[in-house]
Amino acid sequence: MDILGTTLRICVDDLDTAAAFYEDLTGSSALRFERGGVSVAAVSCFLLMSGPESELEILRKVTATIAVKDVDEAHASLTRVGARILAGPVPTPAGRNLIAIHPDGSVFEYVDRRAAA
Repeated sequence: MDILGTTLRICVDDLDTAAAFYEDLTGSSALRFERGGVSVAAVSCFLLMSGPESELEILRKVTATIAVKDVDEAHASLTRVGARILAGPVPTPAGRNLIAIHPDGSVFEYVDRRAAA
């Protein structure tokens, strides 16, 4: 499985203020979207999330988002080495994702940029 990059996940109280800071820091514009009651701003390698605490509590359990070429390939590789798939693959505003728990208990989101079939 080719890992293309990693996104750091940050839960924030004020998405507008946080997005402005990270835009200034990175020189990148935020890609904004909503998902499951959570407002998201993707700025460079930072994924800022704001919303109800009940939703953020779940999102905080995911250590990082890992970009891969193909989520289906990641699914096969993860399953082969003993990871357990918790959710997905499912379509997202930016491609497809899945959530997996590694044998050590770490939880990661894997994403690709492929459109849903």
